[in-house]
Amino acid sequence: MDEQPKSIWKRSRRLPHWLRAWLWVSGATFLALIVISQFLPGGPRHALEWLVALALFMGASGVIAAIFMAIWRFLRWLCCGRNFKRFLFILACFTTLIALFYAEEDWRGGHAWNQFKSEQEAKGEKFDFKDFVPTPVPDDQNFALAPVVASSYAAMLDKSGHEIKPRNTNVVNRLQFNLVNEVTKHDLVNNGFGSDGPTNRGNWFLAQKADLREWQNYFRWLATKTNEFPVSPQPQSPAEDLLLALSKFDPVVGELRAAASLPASRFPLEYDKADPAAILLPHLAAMKRSALFLQLRAIAELQNGQIENAFDDVKLSLRLAAAIRTEPFIISQLVRLAILQITLQPVWEGLAAHRWSDAQLAALDAELAKLDFLADYEFTIRSEPAFHFRLIDYLEQKRSRYQEFVSLFSNNNEHDAEVLNQFPAYVLFYLAPKGWFAQNKIGLVQMRQQWDAPIMDDARQTVSPKMALANEAAHSKLSRSPFNFFARLEGFLNNYAQKIARGQTEVNLARVAIALERFRRARGNFPESLDALAPQFLKKIPHDVIGGRPLHYRRTEDGQFVLYSVGWNETDDGGVVETKAAGATDQRSETSTWDFKQGDWVWRYPKVE
Repeated sequence: MDEQPKSIWKRSRRLPHWLRAWLWVSGATFLALIVISQFLPGGPRHALEWLVALALFMGASGVIAAIFMAIWRFLRWLCCGRNFKRFLFILACFTTLIALFYAEEDWRGGHAWNQFKSEQEAKGEKFDFKDFVPTPVPDDQNFALAPVVASSYAAMLDKSGHEIKPRNTNVVNRLQFNLVNEVTKHDLVNNGFGSDGPTNRGNWFLAQKADLREWQNYFRWLATKTNEFPVSPQPQSPAEDLLLALSKFDPVVGELRAAASLPASRFPLEYDKADPAAILLPHLAAMKRSALFLQLRAIAELQNGQIENAFDDVKLSLRLAAAIRTEPFIISQLVRLAILQITLQPVWEGLAAHRWSDAQLAALDAELAKLDFLADYEFTIRSEPAFHFRLIDYLEQKRSRYQEFVSLFSNNNEHDAEVLNQFPAYVLFYLAPKGWFAQNKIGLVQMRQQWDAPIMDDARQTVSPKMALANEAAHSKLSRSPFNFFARLEGFLNNYAQKIARGQTEVNLARVAIALERFRRARGNFPESLDALAPQFLKKIPHDVIGGRPLHYRRTEDGQFVLYSVGWNETDDGGVVETKAAGATDQRSETSTWDFKQGDWVWRYPKVE
C-alpha cells in the first residue's frame, strides 16, 4: 500500500550548520558588547541611547561573526593536504609577483632618476647638497666665530657645528637683548603695555614714524619695579630716556661692531647631518633680535641728533643680514628680508627728517646696492631640492621616520599634513618601492624649475606674479600620486617668490629715495622726474621688479613725493597702500596691517604739518 506524502508543513526543517554557527557567534558577540558597554563611562543609559546602541551592536556582531566564520572555513579548507599544497603554490606565485613588482619599480625609478640626473647635470644643475654649502673661512676672519656672536649658539653647537647634548647651560647668550623684564611681565597689560612690552617702532610701510613715548613710559615704570635698566631721576626727552636705558648693552654692541669688521662669515652648522631637517639654526633668531635692538637704538639716536651713531647702527644691522647670505636655506633668506625691513625704518625716518649727510647717503646706497635678492632666490631655489634629496634618502632608509616627514607639512599646509596622517598614506609610504622615492626626486626638480626662470628673471631683474600664481594653482591641483609625495613640500614657494620680489623692490625704492634726497640737498627740491637722478646720484635707475617698467614717481603739493611699484596685483593703484582691515593704523605691528597682495608697494613720507 502506497504511503501518502507528508505535508510540507509537517516536515522538519534544519538550518545549515554554517548559518547556525554564524547565529551562535553573532548572539555571543551581541551579548558581550552589551555587557562591555555597561562598564564604559559613556555607555548607553537611556531608552533612545539603548535603541541606537542595540542597532549598532547587532550590525557589529554580524560583521564580526562573518569574519570569524570566514577564517574558520578557510582553516578547515587548509587542513586538507591537497588544498594546503594549492595554497602554498598560490602563495609562492603571489610572493614572486610582488618581488618582481618591487624589482621592476626599483629598476624603473632608479633608471629614470639616473637618466634625468645626467641630463640635468649636463645643463649645469647640481643635486648634491654639499655643492651648496658655503666654503670654510679662516677662523680669525670669521664674524660668526667672534665670542659675542658665538654666544648666540654655543649652548647648542660647538665650533664644528655639531649638536651639544646635553645643552651647555653655562653659556650666556649676549645677543638676547631682552628689553622686557621677566619678573614684571605679568604686570605689562595691566599697566597699558602689550603682553610683550612696548611695540611701537613706527611703520615705514604705512608712512608712520616711531613714537618713543611708549618706550619712555615703559622704562620709567620698570624702574619702579627693578633696577635692571638705568633711568634718569627726572624725565628727559623720550629719545634720551630710551638711549640711557639701552646703554646697558653698549659693551655688547661694541663687541658686535668689532666682530662686524671681520671680512667673512660662516656660521658653524652641521651641514652633513643625516637628517637635514634637524640642522639647528639658533643664530637666525639672534641676528633678527639684534637687528630689532639696533633699529630701536638708531631711531632714538636720530631723534636725539646723534646722526653718526645712528648711521653706524644702520650699517651694523645691514652687516647682520650679510652674515647669513651664503646659507643654502630659504629660512635664512627670509630672515635676511626681515632684517632689511627692520633696518629700513631708521633709514626712512632719517630721510623723512632730512637728517642724513650726503656722504652718509652715498654710503647707505653703496650698502643697499650689494643686495640682490633675485640672485639669492635662484641660489636657494636650486639648493632646496638638494636639501630634500638628502631628506628623501634619510626617510627611505628607515620608514618609521614617517611622522618626521608629516611634521614638515604641518608648518606649510595643515590640510596636506592631515591627509598624510591618514591610514592609506601611512601604509603607502611604508610599502612604496625604493624606485618611487627616486621618482619623487624627479618631481621635485621639475617643480623647482617651474618656480625658477619663468618667475624670476635675474638677468632682467624682473618677477612675474602671474606665473607665480599659475604655479600655485597648479601645485594645489597636484595629484596625490605616490610620485608626488615630496613635491607637495614646495607649496610655500609662492609666498617665498612674493617676499623676494617685495624685498628687492624695497631695496630699489630705498636706493631711489636716497638719490632723491641727495638731489634735494644739492638742488633745493625734488626733481620733476627720476631721469634727473642719473648719472650723478644713481648710475642706473632701478626699474620696477614687477613687470620691468619704470617705478612710478610724482611730487606732491606739500613738497614731498610718492614713489611706488605696482605691486603683486600688477595694477597701478595710484600709490595707494591697501590694508587688511579698512582704516587700520595698528602701530603695534610692523607689517600686519599692510595687504601685500593688493594695492601698490609705496615709499612716501608723512605730510608736512
